[in-house]
Amino acid sequence: MRSFLNNLRPALIITNREIRDQFRDWRIIIPVIALTVFFPFLMNFTAKQALDFVQKYGANIIADRLIPFFMMIVGFFQISVSLVIALETFVGEKERGSIEPLLNTPLKDWQLYLGKLISSIVPTLVASFLGMGVYIIGLKVQGLHLPEPALLIQIIALTIVQALVMVSGAVVVSSQATSVRAANLLASFIIIPVALLIQVESVAMFWGNYATLWLLVFGLAVLAALLVRVGLAHFQREELLGREIDVLNLRWGWRVFKKAFLSDAQSVLDWYLHKLPVTIRKLGLPSFFMMVLLITAVWLGSKQVSLFSNTLEKNNPVQMDANLQSLVSNWPLFSFSPVLAMWWQNVRAMLLSIVLGVFSFGVLGVMPAIVTFGILGFLLNVIAQNGISIWVYLIGFILPHGILEIPAVIIAGAAVLQMGAILATPTPGRTIGEVWIETLADWCKVMVGAVIPLLFVAAAIEAWVTPRIALLLVH
Repeated sequence: MRSFLNNLRPALIITNREIRDQFRDWRIIIPVIALTVFFPFLMNFTAKQALDFVQKYGANIIADRLIPFFMMIVGFFQISVSLVIALETFVGEKERGSIEPLLNTPLKDWQLYLGKLISSIVPTLVASFLGMGVYIIGLKVQGLHLPEPALLIQIIALTIVQALVMVSGAVVVSSQATSVRAANLLASFIIIPVALLIQVESVAMFWGNYATLWLLVFGLAVLAALLVRVGLAHFQREELLGREIDVLNLRWGWRVFKKAFLSDAQSVLDWYLHKLPVTIRKLGLPSFFMMVLLITAVWLGSKQVSLFSNTLEKNNPVQMDANLQSLVSNWPLFSFSPVLAMWWQNVRAMLLSIVLGVFSFGVLGVMPAIVTFGILGFLLNVIAQNGISIWVYLIGFILPHGILEIPAVIIAGAAVLQMGAILATPTPGRTIGEVWIETLADWCKVMVGAVIPLLFVAAAIEAWVTPRIALLLVH
């Protein structure tokens, strides 16, 4: 512990220097203070007008949820405004020509990066907390009710982790970009996803589902840790000085992708028998974590039955038999229309997973599968509580195609998790762009070689076999 603190001290020296410079710069202080004072008062005025409006119609519950929502918006606004400090952390000094003396210090790369990161987080959190403090004072002055203490703690926790995510992402962008203009453009990939996340948080807040907010806090904390890890893993001062201009070299990107995808295979058979199994074997640990997540999702889904109505018609084999007969007649054997529809639905879910995984280093990439298995757990508990045999449901409706579909989901989710883990791992001699292309090629390799064929066969079984087995079991 003492050794770690001794190694951390040079980073804190950098932090101290940066914060002093920032708070002495009037071009930073005046806009931040002005917005810190003006925007919360604007939110106070908006809250007062909105409360007066909804209370005219007796919608007091909406009024109770508006005040904490506006407080969350105030915190997010201050973070987004202060994000420019993080975006200029490295690339701004590089353009001004003041980065060379700092890079020539005997500091290690991780000490330099961590010092810059902390110096970007502190002003951002200070501005955010000041804004929320002004907002709360305005509520007291107007005689409006403050949020409940538990909800207030959740909003503060959300603000902190959102600031960590946005600032750590912005510092990664600043360390990899070649100009302030490029860094500002790339900042949209940070602000837009977090803004969309704010909408999810607002829905949870208006529904009063505060347990979901804690899950979001945990997920954002994991994402922030991964972003910090990515920055530490890929920051190299030599590349920061040597990188002068970004060039969209599609030929180079295609060569890197092709080499990683083919893995020097001599033929298609060689690729399937030797190269693809090597890539899948690397997914052992991520596959284990994926199975744990899916089992947990089933368990959590089963616990949600008490929150919703779970009344079903008990022991109604006639209706179930009629529904299965309809499926059998609508999905005749060797009819590819339902097979393609089911297969494409599953493939779209996998594509959504990789899109979410790219923006979150794999954290959100497993959410579609978790939601699906959570619904499965919910249905299993509903069936059990209504006197229907779970084994009949599993054997007749899930296992025939699930034997192939579930492993495909696990493998695809593991590939997304692996992508995030590799990006957060130091890779000497390779840029973050090269690592990203190689991990994407590995994901495509797994999808093309294993997941997509498994999903197609599973869809065929689900359309041609599953309804007929279920029909036999319910008789």
